[in-house]
Amino acid sequence: MKTPTYADAQAIADDIIDRFTTNGIDVVHLAYANFRSTLLQEPTVDQIIPVPSIAVANDSAPAGAVEYEPDEESILAALLPKNIAIQIYRALLENAAGFYGSQMTAMDNATRNAGDMINRLSIAYNRQRQAAITTELVEIISGAEAL
Repeated sequence: MKTPTYADAQAIADDIIDRFTTNGIDVVHLAYANFRSTLLQEPTVDQIIPVPSIAVANDSAPAGAVEYEPDEESILAALLPKNIAIQIYRALLENAAGFYGSQMTAMDNATRNAGDMINRLSIAYNRQRQAAITTELVEIISGAEAL
């Protein structure tokens, strides 16, 4: 598996933004496996376009006058595409972490199963070898008694 890079996420984000602005797509959701541990990845769906509004905790507080330099539209035009690319990059990394965690768990289980199989086969081999030795000793003793 190729490790995702920010350039990969940027290319995906550029394509999504282009499709959103030209093809009339209304909403874009990002679905990925949110990595919690090597054994747990939670499916997650986030809306990335349009950016969901964040509710202010204290709505009763008066909003102060804020002046943006440069203007608000140019700031958002610069930051929103980067935000989308970073969210996509995070999702790619979360999926990669889940993949590597699952792979590590699978390899650990395979190693443990191989060790158990080696132990079972060693015991079976030793029993068969012991049975063959016992059979030969019985034949030797029986032959000696016959003389």
